[in-house]
Order: sequence, then structure tokens, then C-alpha cells
Amino acid sequence: MPVYIAMLRGVNVGGHKRMKMDELRTSCEALGFEKVQTYVQSGNVVYKTAKQAPISLSKKLADRIVKDFGFSASVITRTGDEIGKVIQDNPLLKEKGIDVERLHVTFLSEVPSAVALKTLDGLPQKPDQFCCLKKEIYIHCPNGYGQTKLTNNLFEKQLAVVATTRNWQTVNSLYQMAQDYDG
Repeated sequence: MPVYIAMLRGVNVGGHKRMKMDELRTSCEALGFEKVQTYVQSGNVVYKTAKQAPISLSKKLADRIVKDFGFSASVITRTGDEIGKVIQDNPLLKEKGIDVERLHVTFLSEVPSAVALKTLDGLPQKPDQFCCLKKEIYIHCPNGYGQTKLTNNLFEKQLAVVATTRNWQTVNSLYQMAQDYDG
């Protein structure tokens, strides 16, 4: 059975869309997901289930969240292997002066259109930098993510897709959790 990683958008942030991770695990188990684990309180779930399209799994979990918690939350799902490729393909790691403590990945629900991607050329960057590769945007924020203009809301507006961001440590931790299932 493949390992999947679901990332919820905007839960447990600023007192909004509150959910306990044990209750989220219960919701996932009710969907038939196995060996469900959560990571930190921001809605990261690692689990095994029969092979399915990640977008289908995202929809199932989003629907379950509405049923169990009474609010909607966007869900972006990747396979463990896809997260490994995200780590491996990070172009910013090749840049000079990149502090991995200030590195983030914005996960997109789908590949944006070429026209939408062109709109990114005009975005304010300095001192931040970013690079979009298919369904991920790699971001380096030397002053911290809290200071950047390169937010989920900005990318969602520009690209007309759902976006959720995780710091580099979280991305690597989620991948390690996925790897531990296979070990």
C-alpha cells in the first residue's frame, strides 16, 4: 500500500478552524486510511491506503472534515515518493547563501496554467526569492515567512489554484515519516 501525505490549509491558525489532531486521525481512519499519524498541529497527516489518485484522496478528506468538524478546509495530498522528489528537486538549495531555516515549499493543488504562471514574473520578491516547478513553489525568505508577501493567498489569487505552505523542516519530517512506513 502506498504512503500518502495530506496537508490541510488554514487549520489551527489564529484561533480559526480548530481541530484536535487525535480527532483528525479518527476521521482519517473512518475513511479506511491505515497507520494514520499526524505531525504538528497545523494539519499534516501521513497514512497508508489502497492506491488512489491524490486529488481523489484530498476530496474525500475535505468532505469528511466538513462532516466531522463543521467547516471546510482545503486538502492537498502527495505520495511519499512525490514529497521525496520535492526535496530532491529543490532548485534553491543550489543557490549561494540559502538558509534552510528560512526555506519553505508552497504546495499547489494542481499545475497552474502557463498564462497564470506568467503573472508570477511581476511579483515583488526582494529580499525573498522563489521558483515554481509544476505543483510546488520553493521560497526562501531571509527575513522569515511572516515578513514575506509571497503568501498562500497571493499564489492562490495569481494562479487560481489552492495553495498551502510548509517550512523545509516540516517537509523533510513528513518525508521521513513516510519513509519509516516502508522501513
